Amino acid sequence: MTNILIIGHIAGSRRWENELLVRLNAAGHVVSSCRAPGPAPIARGLDGVLDIESRRFGPSLASPSEPLPSGIAGPADLIIDLTGTFARPGTPVLTLEFCGRSTFPAGVTEMLASGRLPELAVRLDGVTVARGRPMLSDRLWLSRSCNDLLAGAISLVAQSVARFSEGELVPIADSPAPTLRNSGFIRRYLPFFSKGLVDRAVQKLRLGRRPFYWQVAYRLIEGPGVAETGQLDGTQFTVLADDGQRFYADPFVIERDGGHYLFVEEFPYATGRGVISVAELGDDGSFGVPRVVLEEAHHLSYPQVFAHAGEIFMIPESAAARELVLYRAAQFPDRWVRDTVLMTGKDFNDATLLESDGRFWLLGTERFGYGSASDTMAVYSAPSLRGPWIAHALNPIAVDHSAARPGGAFIRQGDALVLPVQNGSRAYGGGLGLMRLDRLDDRDVRFTPPRPIGPGPAWARAGIHTLNRAGNVEVVDSAG
Repeated sequence: MTNILIIGHIAGSRRWENELLVRLNAAGHVVSSCRAPGPAPIARGLDGVLDIESRRFGPSLASPSEPLPSGIAGPADLIIDLTGTFARPGTPVLTLEFCGRSTFPAGVTEMLASGRLPELAVRLDGVTVARGRPMLSDRLWLSRSCNDLLAGAISLVAQSVARFSEGELVPIADSPAPTLRNSGFIRRYLPFFSKGLVDRAVQKLRLGRRPFYWQVAYRLIEGPGVAETGQLDGTQFTVLADDGQRFYADPFVIERDGGHYLFVEEFPYATGRGVISVAELGDDGSFGVPRVVLEEAHHLSYPQVFAHAGEIFMIPESAAARELVLYRAAQFPDRWVRDTVLMTGKDFNDATLLESDGRFWLLGTERFGYGSASDTMAVYSAPSLRGPWIAHALNPIAVDHSAARPGGAFIRQGDALVLPVQNGSRAYGGGLGLMRLDRLDDRDVRFTPPRPIGPGPAWARAGIHTLNRAGNVEVVDSAG
């Protein structure tokens, strides 16, 4: 592992800097810190808003905190300079850039001023080596937006350190430099907050009495589907009806003994907790009312169901319980038993299975206490389905609101493997893209940039959130 020295401000430190130190320590690096002289960035307006919001939500990653502890444990292999002012000849120096700015308060102001989605950059001795695009899950409360932005920053630095340790940290192409704006924080914050209030009110009016709403849809087709055309065109999708007391989401379909079975997350509003349900395709080409087949004390979703070694298994998402469990069909499709706990102590979302060259892989998004559950890809592998599962040496693989969280099982197209990924650039469930897997091994994980799935007359919604297919049955879902 790497001996790391983190440089922070003498004053003006924030909680995320200490979280970064803890995260790198947990990854096995030897981490020490010291404080650089010089003034901290002025952030009175930002700190005032965070203080007000903390009375409702508690402190955020952006809240002021005690400075990093001082103490240096031997010569450093790598310096992480959080001040943007430090240099030591002969030692590589990592710096972090927020929305084109070298400090976090300036980056937040720039994000509000420009209206652009937040972007992060890590530089090694001034050369760009990593980029991240965190997902903002709440655009009303600034402390929550800051949590998303800073959790992404921590993960991006952790990614860069992992690649540095493995000798895989290499320059990447620079994006065009944005036009930066100079203005006061409060002047930019007030329109941001006002727009958030209006958007929240419009959303409540649109959904009526439902707090949130999803719909599953299906169709019977022959030949190319959405994954091949990249469009929601062709045969019209049919909505899986609900009774208004629940919604259905995360559809997976499996063909078994000549029949098709649709597994979904069923979310009854009365309980506020997802369960897994199944519907069978009738002779008339329609699915019946889903019935519950798997329920736990915690939320379940994303019922990835598959055949392996003559049996049927399911790996649903159970991040609320901080575990990932392999279920086996004791009596398909109605009775499921816990077969193996694959992971514990992890907030791992929409874990998607791939078997390749005799090894098993799980790709999903991992949340580390703060931030979005949809923008930080992590990969685990095992010699067999039941494990043991180990983290990839380069985790996290990506920090990207549009290229991290899976939205369905892998799709084989000729010799290529394609992964549907959620596009959360504007909102969770806002769209889906298709990424071709270029490399997956113990040394690296690489995908092509996602190709967005375009709208079309087959599904009259703004976008889709999940895509799966078995035989001639194709299923999607989207925010209602």
